[in-house]
Amino acid sequence: MKSKAKKTGIRLRVLLEPGAMLGPGRADLLEGIKATGSIAAAGRRMGMSYKRAWTLIETLNTEFKVPLVTAAKGGAHGGGSTLTELGEEVLARYRSMQRRAEAAISADVKALTKYCCDIARRK
Repeated sequence: MKSKAKKTGIRLRVLLEPGAMLGPGRADLLEGIKATGSIAAAGRRMGMSYKRAWTLIETLNTEFKVPLVTAAKGGAHGGGSTLTELGEEVLARYRSMQRRAEAAISADVKALTKYCCDIARRK
């Protein structure tokens, strides 16, 4: 199942230092791994190739002092991936920031949406 873009609101991207960031796509991938126990399955849920999902996880794991995801190799019983304790905390803190940011601007977004025209109506 591909993730669906929100119709209104914000897309929070947190720049942690030059070259290191956390945004909605990375958070969704972490959440998918938490839910499925698999990098491949999490990527498929987002319509992302395994290679792309794995590359994002490798990037996240190197951007933080401690890896956010641990992966076990496949085999007779298959592999699996889990969020580390830090991975769980990073995801929870990002989702918390996202909720608070959305709450802080919801009235302004609602007001601005009244002035926005539907692109389909312009054609």
